[in-house]
Amino acid sequence: MEWTGARYADGPTAQVRTWIDATAQRVWELVSDVELMPSLSAELQSIEWVDGASGPALGVRFVGRSTHEALGEWSTTSRVVEFEPPRVFAWAVQGPDAPTATWRFTIESADGGTWLHEWMRMGPGRSGLSLAIDRMPEKEQKIVFVRMREFETNMTATVEGIKKLAEGAGRVDA
Repeated sequence: MEWTGARYADGPTAQVRTWIDATAQRVWELVSDVELMPSLSAELQSIEWVDGASGPALGVRFVGRSTHEALGEWSTTSRVVEFEPPRVFAWAVQGPDAPTATWRFTIESADGGTWLHEWMRMGPGRSGLSLAIDRMPEKEQKIVFVRMREFETNMTATVEGIKKLAEGAGRVDA
């Protein structure tokens, strides 16, 4: 896990990666199946394509519903902002102009298998975390640090779940 930035305005980023003993196409099939993601996440509860979309493509939108012990329940609308099968799949949460977060999967064939990278950036748009920072600005760095550690845990579980599925270990439950 790598992450940078201590303040929300810095646009903190996080990245995890894993090597998968499967083809890039197989990994792509799993990564681009956003409806699979709730089964790999403790936070994300459901995904639903909107505006008549039934799968990933550049510009399409989906609604994600999440829950968190300290943050409660919420839903966000995301737009696919990068779609380059079988290499890159990315979406901006709450719109591409001032997203509350941007998430990206990158897939690289290597060494007879595939490297899977998951990357995310907080902001620059305001999010639920912004509300916590507004209430306790003196604790901003700690708030960001804790949330980035949660992202690290969730992202690691996601890429490991994709690895297990791609390598044929069956369905993974979070």
